[in-house]
Amino acid sequence: MAKLLVKQVRSKINCPLTQKRGLEALGLRKMGQVVEHDSNPAILGMINKVKHLVSVVEAK
Repeated sequence: MAKLLVKQVRSKINCPLTQKRGLEALGLRKMGQVVEHDSNPAILGMINKVKHLVSVVEAK
């Protein structure tokens, strides 16, 4: 399974509550924080909801 590096690049201030909870579910609490996840449909769905707030890179 591929690994994804997810980095929060934009602030969650003034975002809907569902997007804030999506960031927290991904493990992102602060700007610039990077977390690693396996690529699966649940994680990809969460990333899709907050794609304007994060950057995603496939880890090797």
